[in-house]
Amino acid sequence: MKGTLFVSEELLKAIDEIYRYPLRQSAIDTLNRQLRSGINNQQLAELVVSLRIDDRLCIVTEEMEKREPEIICSLGLFEGS
Repeated sequence: MKGTLFVSEELLKAIDEIYRYPLRQSAIDTLNRQLRSGINNQQLAELVVSLRIDDRLCIVTEEMEKREPEIICSLGLFEGS
């Protein structure tokens, strides 16, 4: 949606939060339901902004922001002879 009228400061903040913090389960359910129903890009953008404004999009905590990245799982695959 970059370069269109749909991009707003609020949408950019919402996208940033999506990358930085985990989504709330209710937001996941709402977004999945709407995506399955065939929501268009403009409606999706409006929904994401609305969820963020109502503080229903992501679980934002100060602790999450200050954490260092960590490896959760390392899995190596190889072919056995």
